[in-house]
Amino acid sequence: MALTIAVDGPAASGKGTISKALAAHFAFAHLDTGLLYRAVGAQLLQGADPLEAARSLRAEDIDADALRNSAVAQAASKVAAIPEVRQALLDFQRAFARRAGGAVLDGRDIGTVICPEAEVKLYVTASDEVRAERRYLELSAKGQDVTPEGVLEDLQARDKRDSERATAPLKAAEDAILLDTSELSIDDAVARCVAAVDAVRNAG
Repeated sequence: MALTIAVDGPAASGKGTISKALAAHFAFAHLDTGLLYRAVGAQLLQGADPLEAARSLRAEDIDADALRNSAVAQAASKVAAIPEVRQALLDFQRAFARRAGGAVLDGRDIGTVICPEAEVKLYVTASDEVRAERRYLELSAKGQDVTPEGVLEDLQARDKRDSERATAPLKAAEDAILLDTSELSIDDAVARCVAAVDAVRNAG
């Protein structure tokens, strides 16, 4: 049974780690849709028109390591608020979601806009403080010059922009399974999500 698993949530909630673990567990393909917007955001920072960047995005533009920094994250949030950019990336994401072998997509509007028909919808979140600490440790480990206060401020600004944008705001789908990872180990969080997917597979 091929499934589409939609995993949404704010930055540093654990959704990316959970999505990769689910994809590995079930041998599904995985797409971090945020990288599409980060790739467009990175081109915006270089002076490109965001809509043209979205329309001409290539696989080689999506380099996860190069795109994981605060400046690109903020630019990604800005281009993600442009309806035409979202539309340009929509077909790619939907085609990926319906591949025969099953797929896991994580982002901010997968269960609400990209794949409202997904068989499994998860909304992963955590407190602002926990998310900021996770992101601070991640960026610091990569040698980036950040402070805990600055990371928290960036996260909250991004959350506000993503939640309040007119097109595809960050929110949980009405039928999503909510998971707060603030006090969960990654193994426990993944186990709960695997159980949720198994329940759907068994029911089908």
